[in-house]
Amino acid sequence: MQWQNKLPLIAILRGITPAEAHDHVAAVIEAGFEAVEIPLNSPEWRTSIPAMVKAFGDKALIGAGTVLKPELVDELAQMGCRLIVTPNIQPEVIRRAVGYGMSVCPGCATATEAFNAIDAGAQALKIFPSSAFGTDYIKALKAVLPPEIPVFAVGGVTPQNLAQWLQAGCIGAGLGGDLYRAGQPLSRTVEQAEAFVKAYREAVQ
Repeated sequence: MQWQNKLPLIAILRGITPAEAHDHVAAVIEAGFEAVEIPLNSPEWRTSIPAMVKAFGDKALIGAGTVLKPELVDELAQMGCRLIVTPNIQPEVIRRAVGYGMSVCPGCATATEAFNAIDAGAQALKIFPSSAFGTDYIKALKAVLPPEIPVFAVGGVTPQNLAQWLQAGCIGAGLGGDLYRAGQPLSRTVEQAEAFVKAYREAVQ
């Protein structure tokens, strides 16, 4: 996915169930999100992900997170998944996903991991967990990374501090617990999705 002229925020719906998925995914897309990740440690993801691809694949990049093995990429490709997010650098996962034409955003912490991911074909990077490293760390890492590689902050990003991560050089962020926690009411998802979109637009205007 080319993030230019897009809303570079990824909704991470960890723990969502098939029964809840449609309403919550619809809510974040309605708020303006264009990328949604259902992590593979969510209940019955093999039901949720293909259903969301079918329902919303023409409106947003629907994908999977916490993808740890290449064979899972094969399975997700068959479901029509278009986004692969990982918490770590597993070069074969990245290569497999790129081979399917998917957008890949692997998680890294160090310059070595970042360049290993880029060498494997990653089109974007997520710095995880961002809150443990801070904005100064990201600024330093960005100084050595290719400028065309988008960097996302993931972990500890809130509507209140989103602008700080953007100022540090991140193009956007992956939003987990402050956007969605398993079992929360739909009204909370709507409220937080709108708050994140508003915070992003105010930060970049």
